[in-house]
Amino acid sequence: MIKEYIVDYYSPIGVIEIIGTDKAISSILFTEREFPVNRVNEKTPEVLKECCKQLDEYFNGERLVFSFPYLIDGTEFQRNVWNELIAVPYAKTKSYKDMAILIGNVKAVRAVGKANGKNKLSIVIPCHRIIGSNGELIGYAGGLWRKEWLLDHEQSVVSYSTEL
Repeated sequence: MIKEYIVDYYSPIGVIEIIGTDKAISSILFTEREFPVNRVNEKTPEVLKECCKQLDEYFNGERLVFSFPYLIDGTEFQRNVWNELIAVPYAKTKSYKDMAILIGNVKAVRAVGKANGKNKLSIVIPCHRIIGSNGELIGYAGGLWRKEWLLDHEQSVVSYSTEL
């Protein structure tokens, strides 16, 4: 049996629980806890420490793409959706309909939404960048207020870097 490790990352928008093995990250999900419970220690694998470091860089506006190893575990349809999510550029958005078209099934808008909801790698597989066709923020497992915060954060990083 593969041993899993858990670390809580304290972000500006709440505690994020990171789960992984000694080789890859399998889950990055927001919790409703106010404070971290699972702290980095001497037994924490390097990949979890690296994940925390890269999340720090993301929240500090220094990282646009993640490079630590992670596992994408889902159905073929879900993996197709998630791979398209990874391709959505930093600080850009696409609609659920856009995503359905990209995976080759314009009628799969609701299924795309469902696949987004099953994404266990928040921020890294950026389902927060998917919005309604009318431009409204809809559907985010971490809460719409977090989705709005993440989109605003990315916009402010891009705006700041273009001002320099």
